[in-house]
Parts: sequence; C-alpha cells; structure tokens
Amino acid sequence: MRKLALHWKIVIGMVLGVLLGFTLLQFESGPQFVKNWIEPIGRVFVRMLKLIAVPLIVASLIKGISDLKDISKFKSMGVKTIVTYVLTTVVAISIGLAIVNVFKPGEGVSQDTIYHLKETYASSSVIQKKISEAENQKNSGPLQFIVDMVPDNAFKAMSNNRMMLQVIFFTICLGLSMLLIPEKEAKPLKDFFDSLNSVVLKMVDLIMLFAPIAVLSLLTTVIVNTNDGGILLALLRYAGVVVLGLILMIVVYLILVSVYTKKSPIWFLKQISPAQLLAFSTSSSAATLPVTMERVEEHIGVDKEVSSFVLPVGATINMDGTSLYQAVAAVFIMQVLWPEGLGFTNQLIIILTALLASIGSAAVPGAGMVMLVIVLDAIGFPKEMLPIGLALIFAVDRPLDMLRTTVNVTGDACVSMVIAKSEGKLGEPKVKNWDDHYKNEDVNQ
Repeated sequence: MRKLALHWKIVIGMVLGVLLGFTLLQFESGPQFVKNWIEPIGRVFVRMLKLIAVPLIVASLIKGISDLKDISKFKSMGVKTIVTYVLTTVVAISIGLAIVNVFKPGEGVSQDTIYHLKETYASSSVIQKKISEAENQKNSGPLQFIVDMVPDNAFKAMSNNRMMLQVIFFTICLGLSMLLIPEKEAKPLKDFFDSLNSVVLKMVDLIMLFAPIAVLSLLTTVIVNTNDGGILLALLRYAGVVVLGLILMIVVYLILVSVYTKKSPIWFLKQISPAQLLAFSTSSSAATLPVTMERVEEHIGVDKEVSSFVLPVGATINMDGTSLYQAVAAVFIMQVLWPEGLGFTNQLIIILTALLASIGSAAVPGAGMVMLVIVLDAIGFPKEMLPIGLALIFAVDRPLDMLRTTVNVTGDACVSMVIAKSEGKLGEPKVKNWDDHYKNEDVNQ
C-alpha cells in the first residue's frame, strides 16, 4: 500500500486541529487544557525548526558559494535575486491597493463596531508594543538598515533568528573568502560545511515526521484563542479583500512558474505544499525556512547554489504577502477613520514605504503590524487615531498573518525557481527520505 504523502498528512492534522479546537471551546476548561497539554507540542516543533534554521543557512550558503568557483556568478545571481524580489513586492502592493480601492471594505464598518473595537483593543499592551517598536525603527537613520546588516559578533547574530540578515552577511563573506584562497587550503573547511549541510537536511526530514501532530497542536491553539466571533464577522469584508489579494498574488507566481520555468503550476503547488502548510500553521517564514529549502532543492530541483542564497535572503526581505496586506490594511483604516487622506500621492507613498519596510523586517509572527505602523506614519495618519486604527484590524490579524506568511513562502520558492532557470540550475528533483541510509545499511547487512 502506498504511503500517504506528507502534505496530505499535514492537511489531516490541520482538519483535526480545527475540529478539536472548536470541540474544546464548548467546555469551560477547554482553553486551559489546550494551554497545558496541546499548545506545548506545537511550540516544541516550531523551536526545533528554528533550532536548525541558522546552521542550515550557514552550511548551505557556504556550500553553494564555494561550489560556484567564480565570484562573478555570485554577483550575477545576487543582482537578479534582489531585483526580482523588489519587482514581485511592488506587484503585490499594487494588487493590494487596486482591490481595496475597488471594493472599499472600510465603508461597510458601522460606528458600533468601531466603538467596540476601540474599547476592546485600543489600549492593548500588544498594540502599544507594536507602536513602540515602529517608533524605534522610524527614529533610526536612513542607512540604519545597512548598519543592522553587519554583525559585530557572528556568534551573537547566530543566536537570534531575528538577526538573519547578519547571519547571511557573515556567511557570504566567509564563503567568498574561501573562493579567494587556494583550493587546497579551503578544502577542509568546505568538507566540514558540506557534511554539516547533509546532516542538517537529514534533521529536517526527522523533524518533519512530527509535522502532522504539531500542526494539529498549532491549529487547535489558534482556534481556542480566537477572538469574539461577532467582531470577526464585522470585519469579514476587510478580511475577504485581503484574502482575494493574496490569492491573486499566488496566481501571479503560478503564471511565472508556467511561462518562465515551463513547469506545471499544479506540480509546483504540490511540491511546495508542505512548506505552505507549515507557514500557515506557524506564521513564521524563519521557522518554515528549513522545510522550504528541503522542498525546493529535493522536490523541485533547484540547485543548492541558488536555493542556499535566494531562500534565506527571501525569508528576510521578500514579504510579498505582508506588503500586500500593508496596502489593504492602510487604506482600509483610512477609509474608516481618515477618508480625507485617501489621495493618489499618499497611495504612492504607501507603495514606497511598504517596499522599504519589508526589507529587513523580522520573519516572525506579528512583524506585519509593526510595518503597518511605519506605513501609516509615512502618509501622515493622525497619531491620536493610530491605536484605534490598529484596533480595527487586530481581531483578524492572526488568521491573516497565517495566510500572508503562506504567500511569502510561496513567493520565495517561485523566485528561487526563476533564478535557477535563468542560471541554468533548474534540474530534475532528487527526493531523499529520512531512512534512505538506514535502508541501505539493512540491505548491506
């Protein structure tokens, strides 16, 4: 009997998680039971993925660069990657602005809903924290993001997943330096990272064995912690516009895959689906990165030289889903609270600010709201109304965060295919299972 594919196991875990969550909501002690006995399983799984993210980036990026043999190839690939990510982000923001101006979801929110949201969330410590974080970023100099890319301590950078750009900067410097010394001297270090890369990828396979159970845990926790259903219903139109935009962005990726790489869009979605499902469950591009790399390399056929650079960079600077959300959320808030600010100039500023804010934004849950504060501040949104504006969207931020992270990860995979095709590095998939070596050992014995 054929084994059930991983993505179907994860889907079953998601369905059971949703059903279990709604079931436990019927019991008074349900939320506490989830917090004590179910939520920790999902948290352990996410920690395991984050645990191997940095070692995988370091090992695979150094392997990819050292295999290039020529620095000029790295320069070409780097320029293509950054330009492609910028273009897809601009497309995403433009789609968001187009649909939010067509459907005008802000016109359907009643004053009672605004008052209820204000009373419930405006003074929330979470919202105040997001505003404070955005204020700190805004007060930084125009070149601060470049300063933040350069670590003063490589080991400190590797100890924090929020410092992914610093890890990438150090790793690129190390890899390029290996190309500039005699091959004989670089070989011991290259062999070490080649071996480390293989070991960490095997760890990904082992961790993914627990994915269905972990996804059940994560979805159950989300359902149990869901906010007031009445508020969610009131914001359904806004959420629907965001979801429509995200679907349209997925369509853009599928067109790119079909037209440029000549691969089947359905095949692409099937191969990347485990990473998409994990992105949906964890709301974290960083936590999903090891799985994304494994799926893109082994199941799609992107050469490690490409994936090891394009995907870690994408997890940090490519926030297509989040940027689209910024556009919709910013205009939605303006439609409700500040309609006089809905001018063409302000919408151009939204495109530029959302693009810049996405670069270097942490690939962790909730980063989108910090970016939104920066975008609203750039267009001169009244500061006294900022907490109310964030309160408007806070209730549905978590489920939308799950969806936009899925789009972010899909965009990373799509761009990696495009860059690989342009570099002649898109080959045939070479799928590896967690027990391949174990089976071979059994046969040999």
